[in-house]
Amino acid sequence: MLTFDFSPLFRSTVGFDGLARVAEEALRFGDTATAYPPYNIERTGNDGYQITMAVAGFNETELAVEAKENALVVAGRKGKKTEDESRYLYHGIAGRDFVRRFHLADYVKVVSASIENGLLRIELLRELPEAMKSRRIEIKKANGSTLVDQAKKLIDAA
Repeated sequence: MLTFDFSPLFRSTVGFDGLARVAEEALRFGDTATAYPPYNIERTGNDGYQITMAVAGFNETELAVEAKENALVVAGRKGKKTEDESRYLYHGIAGRDFVRRFHLADYVKVVSASIENGLLRIELLRELPEAMKSRRIEIKKANGSTLVDQAKKLIDAA
């Protein structure tokens, strides 16, 4: 197994430690990470995203969606087994407990979550604070005149 040490990058970068941590986790778990439940991540606009998870067999009371800091945690906990479970000859729809974690970029917040037809949809939105948004800076004349006007005055004075 290959391992990568990202610590030399910490000497020359500031604020990217989260990215290195995510890369290290991805390399550490690699193919051994569980693929349950399957999910899609899609872009719904310039600053909008949607995570869709296939959670057949779970209802809204058995699912929990929690956002804290830069993480989104989706957990599914099945209730107690009922006597109806014994009637299945083959039970192919997975109903096991799960916890799925997503690392969110700065300024990405969870807007809503809904479940319909066995699909859990989580809407996300990136909202930059006003201080972080690009803005146009007005260029003013220096001392009431442009540099060209100042140059003309110097030429006329000579």
